[in-house]
Amino acid sequence: MKMMGRCWAALGLMLAAAACGSGDAGGEGAESDTITRAEIPDNEFFPMELEARIDSLVAELNKISLEPMQMVVLTKNLSDFFEPISVGANRAIGELEAIGNVLGPTDQSSDDPTTTQDLQNQQIEQAVADRAKGIGVSPFGDSNKAAIDKAADAGVHVVTFDNDLVDSKRSLYVGSLGYSAGFTAANTLLEMLPDPPGTVLIHGSTAKDWPDGYDRTQAAQDVFGKAGYTFTVITASFAGDESTNVDEMKAVIQAANPPVVGMLGLFNISYRCAMAAEAAGIEVPIVAFDFDPKTVEHMREGRIHATHTQRQYYEGYLVPYLLYGINTIGLDATKQILAPLVDDKGRVNIGIDVVPSDKIDVYNDFLNTIGAIQ
Repeated sequence: MKMMGRCWAALGLMLAAAACGSGDAGGEGAESDTITRAEIPDNEFFPMELEARIDSLVAELNKISLEPMQMVVLTKNLSDFFEPISVGANRAIGELEAIGNVLGPTDQSSDDPTTTQDLQNQQIEQAVADRAKGIGVSPFGDSNKAAIDKAADAGVHVVTFDNDLVDSKRSLYVGSLGYSAGFTAANTLLEMLPDPPGTVLIHGSTAKDWPDGYDRTQAAQDVFGKAGYTFTVITASFAGDESTNVDEMKAVIQAANPPVVGMLGLFNISYRCAMAAEAAGIEVPIVAFDFDPKTVEHMREGRIHATHTQRQYYEGYLVPYLLYGINTIGLDATKQILAPLVDDKGRVNIGIDVVPSDKIDVYNDFLNTIGAIQ
């Protein structure tokens, strides 16, 4: 994810405003006997297991007397990748009649990660000072660990999303898991490839300081290596000129021996694989990641055969429910309800959606039903 932005709303003021009318219903001091979730029409992309687990958690919460809980969800920004996350989190806060809001940078004019990391740490500290009982946060990295640990030591439960800090004192992480996501994406492409020999170009990351990107890429290497293919990893560069990254892939394609028989992109800039293939004059199966407009455009043109999305809406939607569950029925009980989705590191795997190029409109219909068009 890009680390941009320097303008954050003051947390204390936002919580005060939210307390006067948090969520979609209810005012100050409003309480409801039960939690009522928004209904979602049937669709082939409806995540059955994930929805069933959320329903089980809500059923357990509805057995107790519900009380307003103060919480805050901190995102890296409020647009692009994080927009459906914000939609989901806001909806859950409303259903829980919680006191709080979703906050993030509103000015994306800065590319200075240090500034945004420091501001996020200040937001975490302010939430503790304002006596929030739960914090959801998309951390930038290890620089946020101390603030998260300090919040946990003060008795505030923290749930991370988008990026995890396994070694911190956060209670749970929610999102798609890197290795699992990379494994799924690689197998999507594997079904489209001719028999080996052949080279698969992976647009990924081998940087160990980005665990999620590294795990996705490692999974793809494992899949293609086991299947007997040669593979080459080209670093997906988020900085600098896009054409440089495309030219690098083009050069690899032209020099590959055995020839490139397929391409896999593992991040939201996956559409560059299609650009590189066109520049190199080859037509091979290409599988992408995320639902960037440029990726969708190439899918409609038949140059990208499928993509994989990270269910950002559900990522955001689960955070308030996890915070509420941990605060009311306890961490162990919450984990037990979600057990099929939780690994031994306390990571709640929401999975990914596999979207073939001929299902773009069906998937858009599903996103529209949950209010999370990307």
